[in-house]
Formats: sequence, structure tokens, C-alpha cells
Amino acid sequence: MDRKNTFSNGYTFNRIINGCWQLSAEHSLQGKIDLKDVMYAFHRLKDEGFITFDCADIYTGAEEILGMFVQELKASGDYKEEDIQIHTKFVPDKGILAEIDREYVERIVDRSLSRMHREALDLVQFHWWDFEIPGMMDTAFELVRLQEKGKIRNIGMCNMDTERLKQFLDAGINVVSNQAQYSFFDRRPEKTLLKFSSEHGIKTFCYGTLAGGFLDERYIGVPYDRPETRSQVKYMQVIEDTLTWDGLQELLVLLKGIADKYDVKIANVATQYVLKQNGVGAVMIGTRNSKHIDSNLKTLGFDLSEKDMSDIGEFLDRFPVLPGECYELERHSPRYKGIILTDLNK
Repeated sequence: MDRKNTFSNGYTFNRIINGCWQLSAEHSLQGKIDLKDVMYAFHRLKDEGFITFDCADIYTGAEEILGMFVQELKASGDYKEEDIQIHTKFVPDKGILAEIDREYVERIVDRSLSRMHREALDLVQFHWWDFEIPGMMDTAFELVRLQEKGKIRNIGMCNMDTERLKQFLDAGINVVSNQAQYSFFDRRPEKTLLKFSSEHGIKTFCYGTLAGGFLDERYIGVPYDRPETRSQVKYMQVIEDTLTWDGLQELLVLLKGIADKYDVKIANVATQYVLKQNGVGAVMIGTRNSKHIDSNLKTLGFDLSEKDMSDIGEFLDRFPVLPGECYELERHSPRYKGIILTDLNK
């Protein structure tokens, strides 16, 4: 598979993006981050050509860690801004959505620039917690204004449904991407989002594809235990409402058989399956340490056959799909939204 993909404006990015949610203070329920190993992982990924990183203004500490990486690159004496790409997000707190103004938007963008020691943000992905609260379109146009000032190179969306994407496009905003949760367990994007995005040149950036690490050989034949991270708390809800733990066990056995044919891991098969879906531009794979780099690098080094794809698809079709559109449950279901922190940008 190709390592790169491109927006219609010519901006090229990795199909596997180095995700940095795992570096945030809110992610881990056990243990601390080894910053020395994180820096080693970042340098190794860059040397291997995986230069696109994804973070957010609300991933506490993540932008600063990427800023440390940028400073190390600058200290080498041979650094150019385009040597790496950093995609961040603009996620204003839910409690202040109705109060956002021009000064606030620019201050948050400037803070991201300062944290990461960048001249411009390669991609800012806009998230809005509650569509019932007015101000979303006005705020989006403030990001456009900052793009015109040269502080933002590309504008994308995060967790937007099909209706909202159409609204932005109809308003004349050049949306190049939309980040959405998409995995074997959460297939909501297959309803309308992927088709609409593909038809309008919007690349879907997928997160949660490995379901917080549950798509791994070590879970074969074992009972469910307590979650290791906040990601696993979140994705276990999705598993319970779709395949269930018993269905996950069946899926893992199926994926293991496919993975063994190519001498890869279950995670590689899961990632490539999503990457092959029409409209998918890239998949975010978490980068908490250097342990999984060699495995991640294998994802693009083989090619799932049509039979592999159909076998997986037929298996998944036996199970229900979550109701609603992209992120709809997370906005409206007490069970789903109850574990989401919505005021981290203070």
C-alpha cells in the first residue's frame, strides 16, 4: 500500500499518522510516560518516513511534548519546518461555546504555535461539542481568517457528521479532512459519512481503529479484565454494544489466521482493512513508546486480498452497527458521553 496520501490542494501526509492522545495526562490509568523513550520513538518514526503527527490542544501535555521534539530537531542544526507535519485540533470547552469570540480563537491557535515552536499549524481540526449551541459557523470562519493570516495551512473537522460537513461546504469553507472513530466495532462512518466525504474530496482520518489495543493477540482466549487506559474504557462500551466480548474472541481468531499468512500482527490487518475503505485518508496509530514501531511499520508492507476483505466484512455483518451518525451517541447518550471530558482547554 502507498505510504502517502494527498489533499486536493497538494498537501501530502502519511497514511499512518502518529497519534499522540496516548501522551496526554488524561489517557493513562496506570504508569507514567517515559519521555526519553517517546523522543526515541519520534526520531525513529521520522527516520522511517512517518513524519505526520496528530495531537490536540486538549491533550494535556501532548503539544508540549511535540514541542520538545521540534526543539531537538532544531538543535541538530539541520531542521526545516516541513521536515515533520503536526496536525492539532481546536476544541473549545463545552461550557464556553456560546461565548467564543475572535480573540479567544486566535489566542488558542497562538498557544498551540507557541507550545510546538511552529511557524504555522499544518492542519487544525475543528470540534464542536453541542450542535444546539449557536456559534459553530462563526467560529469556523475565525479559523479561516487565521488561515488567511498564515497561521494555519489547512482546516479540517473532528467528529462532524454528514449534515455538518455539508453545512461547512455550502458555506464555502474548504474542509480537507474530518476525523472520525472507525473500527471493526464502530462502523457508523459506513452509513453516509465515507461516501459523502469521498465525493467531496474530504479525507477521513480514523481514530480508535485498534480499539484502545483490544485488537491484539494477547486478548485471544482471555476473559475481560479491568481497562488499562481511558481509551479502553471508551472502546469497551462500543464492543459491548456490537460484537460483545465473545464476538471479539471470534474476530481475533479470524484475524490471527489472516495475519499469520502475511507474517504480521492482528493490529496490522485491522489497520489495513480500514485504510482500504473508500474515503479513508489515514489512520491514527497511538505512539506512547517505541515498543510497537517495528510492528506498525509492517502495516503498509503487505496487501490484504479481496477474499481477506470479504471474509472480514461477512463476519462483521453478523453483528449490529451502532445507531446514529458519527459521534452522535457521544453527544446525546448519557452512557457514552458520561466518560468524555468536555472542559480541558481552560
